[in-house]
Amino acid sequence: MADTDSGSWPLVAIMVAEDTSQAARARANELADRLGVPIATTPPEGSVLALSCDDEGLSLIGGGLELRADLADMLPRLAPANLRRELLVRAARIKGAASEGQPLHAVDATAGLGSDSLLLAASGFEVCMFESNPVIAALLEDALRRASFHPNLTDIVRRMHLVVGDSVEALPHVSPTPDVVYLDPMFPERKKSAAVKKKFQLLHRLERPCANQEELLRAALAAHPRKVVVKRPVKGPGLAGVKPSHVIAGKAVRYDCIVPPRS
Repeated sequence: MADTDSGSWPLVAIMVAEDTSQAARARANELADRLGVPIATTPPEGSVLALSCDDEGLSLIGGGLELRADLADMLPRLAPANLRRELLVRAARIKGAASEGQPLHAVDATAGLGSDSLLLAASGFEVCMFESNPVIAALLEDALRRASFHPNLTDIVRRMHLVVGDSVEALPHVSPTPDVVYLDPMFPERKKSAAVKKKFQLLHRLERPCANQEELLRAALAAHPRKVVVKRPVKGPGLAGVKPSHVIAGKAVRYDCIVPPRS
């Protein structure tokens, strides 16, 4: 039975419509094997989730809601004039990097649906994305697959590399040494827009906010980056109570920049 009190709903099926193409059916079968759930043709009822696989892509459904990751929705924000103003891009910027002539590397330790990784990749970073939840990782993997065919996204997503696994375990051993480690530990009520709440409601049924902030930040610092960038509520406390070196703040969120001392 689903744990409705804690908000966690189980994934119970991969849905495939009868008129779905053979290619989409093959993806659905592979995904069902990977996630250990059956193929179904009708939506499940109750406090449970399913992945729907069709010719348009993969979507998460449950409780009357549907969520599909679509990186093409981010295209207006990727226009050069807009990208330069993005708070995350400003927070991740490495001074003097252009003169070094070397590619910059970032680790997105909490990738989610990949929108922040897309901003980093569009600004020039090679981005290693970690997502520990296999269902969210499947949604992101499908979004990257579809984006790879989009003429305005193809070159960007080539710089985005998904790893399904726990970033806390991997960060101390990640190679090459990242210039930036980015952390977005989920927090409730990030934005007051009802549409945004609805969009992310299903994700919160899968993955809860970070329970061990100290462990996450310690792992990020163990990767020896030039800086750690942390997304926080604009009036919220610092992650694990750590005071940032500097802050890039907007109206709804802020980015705490922690610059470790150079050895």
